[in-house]
Amino acid sequence: MGFIDFVNDTAFAALDSWVRTRSYITGYAPSQADVVTYKAISTPPAVEQFPHAYRWYNHIKSYESEFSSLPGDPSKSFTTYGPEVSQATINPAKAPDAEEEEEVDLFGSDEDEEEDPEVVAEREKRLAEYKKKKEGKTKPAAKSIVTMDVKPWDDETDLEQLKASVLSVEMDGLVWGASKWVPVGFGIKKLQVNLVVEDDKVSLDELQQKIEEFEDYVQSTDIAAMQKL
Repeated sequence: MGFIDFVNDTAFAALDSWVRTRSYITGYAPSQADVVTYKAISTPPAVEQFPHAYRWYNHIKSYESEFSSLPGDPSKSFTTYGPEVSQATINPAKAPDAEEEEEVDLFGSDEDEEEDPEVVAEREKRLAEYKKKKEGKTKPAAKSIVTMDVKPWDDETDLEQLKASVLSVEMDGLVWGASKWVPVGFGIKKLQVNLVVEDDKVSLDELQQKIEEFEDYVQSTDIAAMQKL
């Protein structure tokens, strides 16, 4: 399994397709799988042609100073990671889930012909049973993985208190993930934190407002990246 050599558009197209629905090569946090794949790319992917690969590449680039500490086996080749051959299609068509099957008339008939009332009744009964079965199935909650930047006021801001304040925010459907400090210049560092949210439960605007209420420490917040799970 894995990607082919990044020497042509086909390879980048496979990577773009792979990270279209993923934030990382494997799992939900950066790892050596991302590092070795990143290092295998000599020329960054073009944003116009491969926007998802471009987003992934720049996100992993922000971890360059931490590459050696990321989990995983750095001795593996990048071709070890990524899709199976059958998965590495350039533009994979999404197969409909059983729960999302298009409603079709399984017992349709020619409208120009008069139907037997018993046939009509049986068809309506079967359709009602089909719809009831569909409605009874529970769909999994839609979730997103988000990377948020939280900026302090200046280099004298208590960063540990800023981080503690941010992570103290609790909302139904919100799970905090890994975080790190990213230098922004003049001795100032911003907090970059990953989180997973249930889309129907958590409003990112509301979450940002809650964080920005810690006005003694927080100057502003930004959504750096967002990907559906």
